[in-house]
Amino acid sequence: MYCMNTISLAAFSKSIMEANRGQNGIQQLLAAEQEAQQIVNASKNAKLARLKQAKEEGDKDIAEFRAQIEREFQRKVAESSGDSGANVKQLEQETETKIHHLKTEAARISYDVVQMLLKQVTTVKN
Repeated sequence: MYCMNTISLAAFSKSIMEANRGQNGIQQLLAAEQEAQQIVNASKNAKLARLKQAKEEGDKDIAEFRAQIEREFQRKVAESSGDSGANVKQLEQETETKIHHLKTEAARISYDVVQMLLKQVTTVKN
């Protein structure tokens, strides 16, 4: 009986050790799965952080570009507005000069025109 108990005990011990190895294998698999999940989560968080940073940098670049375009637009508006007043004054001066020239020429040739018209009206042709 001692021999049989020894064999049974050895078999029992062996089956416990195999069960422990199986349990250890499962525990190792669970630990590896948790570690993999942590790595995946860390990777996702890092990716989200990079995307957020890229978006912020993009928004900053867009804001700077818009500000630059707005400054250029305002500068051009200011330049054209300033020129507009100068252009209006210049056009008014040129118009006055032309009107004065036309009046002077009309006064100079009005007598000759009147004489030519009178001659054409009073001359009878057969």
